[in-house]
Amino acid sequence: MNIFVIGIGLIGGSFVKDVRAKMSAAKIYGIDANAAHVAQALSLGLIDEKATYEDLHLAEFVMVSVPVDVMLQELPKILDKVSDECVVCDAGSTKELLCAALEEHPKRRNFLACHPIAGTEFSGPSAAINGLYHGKTNIICEIEKTAFTLQERALEIFQLLGMRIRYMNPKAHDKHIAYVSHLSHISSFMLGKTVIEKEKNERDIFDMAGSGFESTVRLAKSSPAMWTPIFKQNKENVVETLEEYIQNLSEFKEMLLKDDYEGIYDQMNNTNKIKVILKGMPVSKMVAKEKN
Repeated sequence: MNIFVIGIGLIGGSFVKDVRAKMSAAKIYGIDANAAHVAQALSLGLIDEKATYEDLHLAEFVMVSVPVDVMLQELPKILDKVSDECVVCDAGSTKELLCAALEEHPKRRNFLACHPIAGTEFSGPSAAINGLYHGKTNIICEIEKTAFTLQERALEIFQLLGMRIRYMNPKAHDKHIAYVSHLSHISSFMLGKTVIEKEKNERDIFDMAGSGFESTVRLAKSSPAMWTPIFKQNKENVVETLEEYIQNLSEFKEMLLKDDYEGIYDQMNNTNKIKVILKGMPVSKMVAKEKN
């Protein structure tokens, strides 16, 4: 199978790493606006050949992993170039605007809107790792608008990579992802900003930062070029999540000012349930287990 990856960074590079491990006969072509990324991807063995849009007629599967603002511009051009037998998937963190933009494209049937919930704070071809997608959820939107045979091809590859599939409409996707992904990145960026502004001595930050701070601020290392367009495209949902988050911070501050440590304890204790939710166990089962 001829597989093209457009945008050879962490997401695209990790994808083809695992595809190569699972599909030894696949030929991997790479396209990237950054020539250094293409050269690095070749030297790392992520891709077999560099390519251009003029080669897309050869493609049977295309993974597009570029910033979401670039995605809006480039996906229509990519769909123009592929054959009727090719499926084009994206890995963008926003879906509503993209799906609307492609609604009337003549080759809409060739596009499968995807969002693999996988990544690290690093970027570029050298950040690509094996197994990034194993056990991760891949959210697919508007699958009914993709040709059935092309759906099957994509789902077979996702299954080979060990991904779990979740179906969602684009509007719901953007609303939920604002809470579980976009807000956490904003929190991390702003925590890092607060500490940098307050702690002028960089050595103090290095010496005193514990594992809790390091894990919380990890996402602040993420690429601003990738995340600024995400916040722009999902502005309405992100603002809503920020309003609720700021309200919770204000309430916590008020409890401190009033010496309401019982209230603080209760809020933290209730929030501890998040560890159970993240393990996939309903909170109701956890409560029942605690009572027994």
